Amino acid sequence: MTDVWSPIKVGNLQLPHRLAMAPMTRSRAKPDGTPGDLAPEYYAQRATMGLLITEGTQPSEDGQGYLNTPGIYTNEHVAGWRRVTDAVHEAGGRLFVQLMHVGRRSHPENTSHHRQPVAPSAITPGENMFTMQGMLPVPEPRALTTAEVRQTIADFARGAARAIEAGADGVEVHGANGYLVHQFLAPNANERTDAYGGSLENRARFAIEVVQAIVAAIGPRKTAIRLSPGLPTGGIAEGSVNDDLYRYLAAEFERIGIAYLHVLHIGNEALLADIRQAFGGVLIVNRPGRSREQVGTDVAAGFADMEALGTMALANPDLVARLKQGALLNEPRVPLFYAGGGAEGYIDYPSLEPA
Repeated sequence: MTDVWSPIKVGNLQLPHRLAMAPMTRSRAKPDGTPGDLAPEYYAQRATMGLLITEGTQPSEDGQGYLNTPGIYTNEHVAGWRRVTDAVHEAGGRLFVQLMHVGRRSHPENTSHHRQPVAPSAITPGENMFTMQGMLPVPEPRALTTAEVRQTIADFARGAARAIEAGADGVEVHGANGYLVHQFLAPNANERTDAYGGSLENRARFAIEVVQAIVAAIGPRKTAIRLSPGLPTGGIAEGSVNDDLYRYLAAEFERIGIAYLHVLHIGNEALLADIRQAFGGVLIVNRPGRSREQVGTDVAAGFADMEALGTMALANPDLVARLKQGALLNEPRVPLFYAGGGAEGYIDYPSLEPA
């Protein structure tokens, strides 16, 4: 039986154990998308996690949806992320930057260009979003042209190359949680009639071509993707209708040879088993609401090679030490997850006193 504390090789990295920090939006970047001044400390504090996966980071202007999220497409962004990666590496950690294009889950009030959101099809997610003007309905997006789809794929590849330039150990494509890649996968968000819509293979094409473009830019061992089969968020309604699509994607990503596949898992155990069988590389499983007692169970059972922890890692910069020692965990301060942009609820969670 494999133990969660046993080492593992992920891409080109030899990791000391099998716990990753899940990507979590913190909304503390500067207005121009440069990571905030406290970001290096935030990530370095958590460097004892086997792998850090950053908050969603837009690869282009159109990729932004929320206030104060970071980008990775300007020289200023690269310099800001370089400060983060240097701090993490100095602390002994490893870090993948998550590339997130939100697609239709955006509002003009939250972007510098104030343009209409873009998406596979002109279908609103039917949700409200926080802006500087308060909560506002997300407007109907504009459908990307075929040429713009290809440009967006190129934007992902450019963002990946800039992340590596900034010192990241790799990138994870955000193909989950109702954002752009997920929108292409879902029939109720994608009504296209070109090569990126309709059949299972066509709806999967955007995700596959994004990964292929990134692999061409930085190599397969530095490339990963996150998926969330059946997750009903951001207006996505898949149910089990896309199960075969996710089996197809797992086999395609196995063929490409990416560093890992990260699954946000909400309970379809049969599908997870099929993905596990189809994808022979490193499989990371993130179960929302995983309890302390459940940490390590997916690895022990062979369902996953690594486990991703979110809120637990957010509230406990020394989570690894606390789990190993059986120490009490800090309580997360939920109202401060996205608030203010300062140190409170960000870098001020206490660590254990030295023995």
